[in-house]
Amino acid sequence: MKAWKALLAIVIVLVVAGAAAWRLRFDLIILIARAQQPKIEANHPVIWASGPASPPSGRRPPNVVFILADDLGFNDITLNGGGVANGAVPTPAIDSIAHGGVTFANGYSGNATCAPSRAAIMTGRYATRFGFEFTPTPVAFSRVVGGHGGDPLHPSRFNASEVKNAPGDDNTEAVPSTEITIAEALKTRGYHTVHLGKWHLGGVKGSRPEDQGFDESLGFMAGASLFAPVGDPSIEVSRQDFDPIDKFLWGALPYSVQFNGSKPFAPNAYMTDYLTDEALKSIDANRNRPFFLYLAYNAVHTPLQAPKADYDALSQIKDHRLRVYGAMVRNLDRNIGRVLQALKDKGLDDNTLVIFTTDNGGANYIGLPDINRPYRGWKATFFEGGVHVPFLLRWPSQLPAGAVYRSPVGHVDIFATAVGAAGASPPKDRVIDGVDLVPFVKGRGGGDPHKAMYWRSGRYKMVLASGWKLQVAQEPNRVWLFDLSTDPTERQDLAKARPDKVRELQATLAQLDGQMAKPAWPSLLSGAIYIDHPGGQRAKPSDEYIYWDN
Repeated sequence: MKAWKALLAIVIVLVVAGAAAWRLRFDLIILIARAQQPKIEANHPVIWASGPASPPSGRRPPNVVFILADDLGFNDITLNGGGVANGAVPTPAIDSIAHGGVTFANGYSGNATCAPSRAAIMTGRYATRFGFEFTPTPVAFSRVVGGHGGDPLHPSRFNASEVKNAPGDDNTEAVPSTEITIAEALKTRGYHTVHLGKWHLGGVKGSRPEDQGFDESLGFMAGASLFAPVGDPSIEVSRQDFDPIDKFLWGALPYSVQFNGSKPFAPNAYMTDYLTDEALKSIDANRNRPFFLYLAYNAVHTPLQAPKADYDALSQIKDHRLRVYGAMVRNLDRNIGRVLQALKDKGLDDNTLVIFTTDNGGANYIGLPDINRPYRGWKATFFEGGVHVPFLLRWPSQLPAGAVYRSPVGHVDIFATAVGAAGASPPKDRVIDGVDLVPFVKGRGGGDPHKAMYWRSGRYKMVLASGWKLQVAQEPNRVWLFDLSTDPTERQDLAKARPDKVRELQATLAQLDGQMAKPAWPSLLSGAIYIDHPGGQRAKPSDEYIYWDN
């Protein structure tokens, strides 16, 4: 009898322990992912390579400064009369790029998530041409987010059967070394090329920035980073308990950078401030030679961390999460202003092409409803909220101030525009999907820059042509058709009313789709994104949604 009681006690303990382990399985996955991070060294100074002591005689090619924000919503800047919390967070620096240059009123991201957009930017090609279809993420991330389930109506899924087909980890999912980047093209014209911030296009030898044309690189290879150490008393934070992405990022992300492939080391300031500090040093080091500066902030991507000084300046915003987010936007704008001021102080402003955009629209998983207003949709959807982004160019010596260009343009155009400004030649041995936008702004381009523009992520595709936009999804199995010339915010789906236009655009989509490569790695995660409300809100069966494959 005693033996049976002992055995029963052991069984009960094992069942309880197993149940506890099951409940905590995602925490264990995150802990393991955290433990696999390399050791982070203490901060040490970065020494930038110096150019000539004096400027060259005669005319020199323009500098190119490309500033890329991360997950910035269309309504996060005050340029268009909006802004965070109904304009409570002015963005004068970003707005000044438009006032002093050109606003592309219909600017589109290369994709609705970050890394494929960055791949399109760097190469001037649809990333699907070379298999860069899905955003590189750790398998552990996909397990947590996909296994979490989330919404009971349309749960997320981890595609475990595809793990064996993945190339390794997210560092090995990369832009092929055979692709030509902006940095490589500009080096043919003698440019010194510098990368700062987020890369997310490969982290192994052959795919890192210093292997893809950048003379110097300071930043992080992964898709996100902490802005400050967890628990830093000078930082205000907002955690989204409803979001498994947020849970993973807080638990697994490091606070570190690398310089030219060095061992990781800690920054000495809030990440956005730190990257700007180093950008100013780089500008000073290169003031007497043509340079390309790719400044890829991770703001305002999660996790939501903001300096207390910026948070305290927004006491009129009562919602804590919105206030932290607004403080991050405020900090980002101020730092962009520092970069612009440095160009003026060094006498470089007039002959510098400044490009500003964001990799995709604002994310639903921060739970803020107005960040992409007036557009529907979010990051990871092809509705306008996911792909219609701020897109600004300023080049005082060449472009008119305060101009607005209304024909659709995209991230794929940044490559050709930078290459054209530098006087370099685009590659002739491959399709370049983008065009040099400068002639179009000056009225010498002849017609619209693009007859059609194309997007794809797994089972979800989109084409935009002559003002008509078609989205095609397999889950749910449906199409959406919008006439953006009369309905720019996608309120009236015309798919049933205009089957002729659906067929026409489906033919265009199929023609473009046939030119693309197969994905270089599989999708490990499929998640439902509701079009008309952010994360953290209860969904109804009637709510429109798409499944995003990543």
